[in-house]
Amino acid sequence: MKCLSLLPLALLFATTASVQTNSNDSDTLKSLLSEIRLLRQDLRTTTVAAQRAQILVYRAQAQESVVRRMQERVDETRSRLAQTRSEQRNRAATIKQFEEKRSHSETPATEQKGLEETLAQIKARFDADANKEQETQATLIDVEEQLRIEQAKLGALQDQLDRLEKTLENFQPR
Repeated sequence: MKCLSLLPLALLFATTASVQTNSNDSDTLKSLLSEIRLLRQDLRTTTVAAQRAQILVYRAQAQESVVRRMQERVDETRSRLAQTRSEQRNRAATIKQFEEKRSHSETPATEQKGLEETLAQIKARFDADANKEQETQATLIDVEEQLRIEQAKLGALQDQLDRLEKTLENFQPR
């Protein structure tokens, strides 16, 4: 009989324990769902940040290629200008030699005529190359300015990458 009187009390405790367990399970489930939502949002944010970083890296690589090509153009233009200046110095020396030879009175008249013709040709070429030198100098100034502009663009992209790297360092687990 004692067992029967304890039966309602045992059922009461079992029901109370079951309700508390269901309440704890519900709170745990809500907490887990909240955590999953936060993780999903973090994953979206990380994915977008990774895509932006990739785009930035590709842009920087493309800009490095542009800077390399511009540097090659600058180098080629400088080389052409140096070549033209060297040729002009040689022509100036040749003109001087011809003029000295022409000014000597002992040079025969037939040779004088040939010197005059050759000297006229060299001077014409000298004048033409002087124009070429000026054009090449102007081109050099233009391509150097373009190079500086492209280098500035690359520098800006590299600064963005540096800031991104510092931001990512702050999020690394310790």
